[in-house]
Amino acid sequence: MTVPHCQDACAERSYVYAGLEAGAECYCGNRLPAMSVGPEECNHECKGEKGSACGGAGRLSVYRVEELQPASRKRRTVTYRGCFKLPENVTHAFPDSLTQANVTVEMCSGFCSQKEFPLAVLRGWQCYCAYPTPQFSLRDAVDGSLCGQEPEAQSLAEYCEVYQTPVQDTRCTDRRFLPTKSKVFVALSSFPGAGNTWARHLIEHATGFYTGSYYFDGTLYNKGFKGEKDHWRSRRTICVKTHESGRREIEMFDSAILLIRNPYRSLVAEFNRKCAGHLGYAADRNWKSKEWPDFVNSYASWWSSHVLDWLRYGKRLLVVHYEELRHSLVPTLRKMVGFLNVSVSEERLLCVENNKEGSFRRHGRRPHDPEPFTPEMKDLINGYIRTVDKALRDHNWAGLPREYVPR
Repeated sequence: MTVPHCQDACAERSYVYAGLEAGAECYCGNRLPAMSVGPEECNHECKGEKGSACGGAGRLSVYRVEELQPASRKRRTVTYRGCFKLPENVTHAFPDSLTQANVTVEMCSGFCSQKEFPLAVLRGWQCYCAYPTPQFSLRDAVDGSLCGQEPEAQSLAEYCEVYQTPVQDTRCTDRRFLPTKSKVFVALSSFPGAGNTWARHLIEHATGFYTGSYYFDGTLYNKGFKGEKDHWRSRRTICVKTHESGRREIEMFDSAILLIRNPYRSLVAEFNRKCAGHLGYAADRNWKSKEWPDFVNSYASWWSSHVLDWLRYGKRLLVVHYEELRHSLVPTLRKMVGFLNVSVSEERLLCVENNKEGSFRRHGRRPHDPEPFTPEMKDLINGYIRTVDKALRDHNWAGLPREYVPR
């Protein structure tokens, strides 16, 4: 953590202030804390920047975002979400509003960003600020032409244009350790590259509790996964990440969410991670060397044996397909949260959907990359896909999604 890193993170989200605490934690906001203390109480040096103050224990060093190198900063742009029908009770659904002649998307987004709302809603000359809610979930977009009228006419219409502001939806960002030790020891099990970190992001934001890990990854800890440093058997976390698949390792858990992803995608994602970290991409030389076929030959069988072992030895399972989670996030996440025995409001799930990507999201191989799988590799992988599909059905689960097989 450095002061510029924190400044840039807050600038991307259109916040005015950046606050640093305890040498390594960064917070963003548009209002200053109510009281200030002497600078000597901010006595922690930034972990990544010697000589700079990064707060203290329970103390924030606060900087205005504009003060440091504004020209070098890339601000996140406003995103168009679509044309939607207005909810029945506009006043109740939209907590803040601005009515002004010639109001623009930029003006409305700026107003709502300042008020710390993730949505800016335009209807004619009216600008509303909102969160996604069950009454205004942004699920049912209508034809954009219904919003394409002159402002005077649109101000009387029942449709509105919705834009995502750069401000994060903060209704689901609070997380903590379990207040008492969990009686049920739950695994979040997957083959590497199957989206385990992304699933942890969704679970943490949906439940409000940290997830743990059988391993320790400092990069994940620094990105906010505080459960990384907790001992994996502490039972202070809602579930524990694991890629293990031996009988002894499986039987240590009382239950498990088994996350499965298309092996073609998983293998590419894990090869990228091994070669270039959580967000990087393997270089051409990696794909063209003996490293890639050797990786496929050893890891493809592991993809299969991982699922088969958990089906055989797992005491209580919920099978979740990564593809289902991506295509139908809220219903699938609702099942996962229910399995974890946590009660969650619909507003919180919609907040998670609004923040769904998280900090670790790589989109497979780069779009221009050639197909990395040879016909021999495909024959091998397709055989494992058929084996896993049959095993799932034999254990009374739905088979693999149709897009898996065989390619």
